[in-house]
Amino acid sequence: MHRRRPGHRDGAGGDAVSASDRQRAEGPQAPSTGGVNRPRQTDEGGIKKIGVVGAGVMGAGIAAQVANAGLPVVLLDVIPGGAAKAVEKMLRADPAPFMHRSNARRVTTGDLATDLALLGDCDWIVEAITEKLDAKRDLYAKLAPVRKPGSILSSNTSTIPLVALTEGADWAADFLITHFFNPPRYMRLLEVVAGPRTRADAVAAVSAIADQALGKTVIPCKDRPGFIANRIGGQWMQAAINHAFDFGLSIEEADAVMGAPIGVPKTGVFGLLDLVGIDLMPHIAASMKASLPPEDAYVQGLREQPLIARLIAEGRIGRKGGKGGFYTRVKASDGSSIKYGIDLKTGQDRVSEKPLLESLEAGRRDLAALVAHPDRGGRYARAVLLDTLSYAAALVPEVADDIASVDAAMRLGYNWKWGPFELIDRLGPARLAGLLRAEGRAVPPLLERVGETRFYREEGGALQAMATDGSYRPVARPEGVLLLSDVKRRSKPLTKNGAASLWDIGDGVACLEFHTKMNALDPEVLALIGKAIAMGKKGEFRALVIHNEGENFSVGANLGLALFAANIAAWGEIESMVESGQKTYRALREAPFPVVGAPAGMALGGGCEILLHCDAIEAHAETYMGLVEAGVGVIPGWGGCAAMLRRWAENPKTPKGPMPPVAKAFEMISTAYVAKSAFEARDWMLLRPADGITMNRDRLLAAAKARALSMVEGYEPPKPAALRLPGASGRAALMMAVDSAVALGRTTPHDVVVCGHLATTLTGGERDHTEETSEDQVRTLERQSFMALLHTEATLARVEHMLDTGRALRN
Repeated sequence: MHRRRPGHRDGAGGDAVSASDRQRAEGPQAPSTGGVNRPRQTDEGGIKKIGVVGAGVMGAGIAAQVANAGLPVVLLDVIPGGAAKAVEKMLRADPAPFMHRSNARRVTTGDLATDLALLGDCDWIVEAITEKLDAKRDLYAKLAPVRKPGSILSSNTSTIPLVALTEGADWAADFLITHFFNPPRYMRLLEVVAGPRTRADAVAAVSAIADQALGKTVIPCKDRPGFIANRIGGQWMQAAINHAFDFGLSIEEADAVMGAPIGVPKTGVFGLLDLVGIDLMPHIAASMKASLPPEDAYVQGLREQPLIARLIAEGRIGRKGGKGGFYTRVKASDGSSIKYGIDLKTGQDRVSEKPLLESLEAGRRDLAALVAHPDRGGRYARAVLLDTLSYAAALVPEVADDIASVDAAMRLGYNWKWGPFELIDRLGPARLAGLLRAEGRAVPPLLERVGETRFYREEGGALQAMATDGSYRPVARPEGVLLLSDVKRRSKPLTKNGAASLWDIGDGVACLEFHTKMNALDPEVLALIGKAIAMGKKGEFRALVIHNEGENFSVGANLGLALFAANIAAWGEIESMVESGQKTYRALREAPFPVVGAPAGMALGGGCEILLHCDAIEAHAETYMGLVEAGVGVIPGWGGCAAMLRRWAENPKTPKGPMPPVAKAFEMISTAYVAKSAFEARDWMLLRPADGITMNRDRLLAAAKARALSMVEGYEPPKPAALRLPGASGRAALMMAVDSAVALGRTTPHDVVVCGHLATTLTGGERDHTEETSEDQVRTLERQSFMALLHTEATLARVEHMLDTGRALRN
């Protein structure tokens, strides 16, 4: 349902500013936070401006994320005009490196040969050029006379040791490695490597700005090849590829086994190679072989695969090459597409197959059941996990001092659900050691030391991890981080049911958490919201935050329940649920205590509507909000229409008159628009100007709690709005726009029906435009339209299609 309005540019356009357009005489540009909550910098040692050298995919992406954080950034490239072209390309890219198009204005572009002086007032310069030692050393020599005293210089390398980069350098105190992951906007991991001569305050300054402004989780690493994530990730990919050939698996079977059962994204390994580029594999292998000792398990397992060499030679390097890779989609004559996959035995393409391994069912129950299964899927999982997990266990303390850092690096750098030591705990350390011994393989010392216990334990309500000496130490959190998972370890909920819980997060603030599948909203969630409101009225807490740590805040109402009720004609039950949602959300808005929403990920439909009823929102930057109900053939039914009318009417920038707020709400809701960042959400009043945006997801709950506490003193709930709506004439104007869209082929027959009901609701129905319309009257129209649409076969077909495929039906 991520359908976009045709021609929508996601807010104000913005182009990168070239060096010729921004003269040095202007001096450094003051950073604009753009509503981002980031650290306040001091005049001494604070990072206020950043330079990036190298405008390839990684360098340009780093520059974009700096701009997203509200900081000015200089981007230079060795190719004349290369930096400006990189920014133009990013403005067209999807997924977008910029959280908002206007952020591109913070990027000053230039050429390395002529504009090196632009780096002179940068506090931190990131080098992201080719992975060649001589080229990097040559660049550092050119930067030496330009850099201001005390500025920090870092390399984005993941293959060249810091000691080699700084050999004989008199600037080594200012140097460190900052290894971002691609794409820099979306990947939260930043591996930081300091040398023996690196200033501690340089590491602290980079770590602080990366954490609080760029939204990164900073993991200190040792100066070892591949650091943490690529060292372990490379071994995992190599083992997964080799054993797929060894055990005769199809690529679909290998990806299924290497996916959900072990907490890896559904791309598995062959799908991941298509995503990142098959041609990267030989480069990674060559780099690791050159820098690791011959006895290293990664080097020992290196194996040339003729099929991979052939694909690279043919230009089939994955999605970025345009010719496909292990998987290829071919369009059929009817406009549909057929997915093909390569047969690893024959090397020929054939129609992609659904994996039917029995071990996959076992893997859904338990990781140990998966590796114990006798079919080829179970044997494959066992072989890959033995290689990967034993390798990870052997790398501590070589690559990092603690296992928690290793696990965090793999979760954030490779999007694993569990890091390697968490996986070992799920499998059982003693079981893993036994499997290694049964194959005559060495058991790593750390795995021997853990014995029959676990790498992680909870003690006194705190999470602890085993150290290399066998003792257990608390898993440290950076100052200012508040995680709901930590709260849950040390306390019991104030109240709960099967769908939601209420937690005390301190200082008189409660946190309402959803925990259904994908945090879908159902009657149990509504019931707990009602109970929480009652508890707040009794003084059991003084402010409420709505937040959870799921992948998505909420995907909206439970469509399965609605479809089931419709199929048995339980229309009264459905209308009762719609009315209950409206009353619950209204009660939340009118509660005698402040309510702050703290979303991250998708907040769609009913999940968006609950945020629209909060007093304030503190959103993670990667929040994707939208009222998407039109995609399933209905309109917002829990007060979303009334809320958007109120927001646009109260916005001082909205033109006067009854029609402008209606037109804005209609345009967004009818197209099922989803903002692709919290910044884009502001363009459409899904977030208001006073709402906050937090870059680091781990700091979101703390920021929301602080915002809620700041509102407690003298709090009064907002009064209901009296709306001036245009009535029948306004509806006619909206439907004329719909007719134009029909003529252009942009609208389906049922879209017209949905738009008709939406237009009636937003314009006030049959009311005269001279009369005031209450929010409750709009809610009544919402409910009536929702029920009328749900009675149509076309809407039921859309709901069923969404549940079956996860995609909107265009009928």
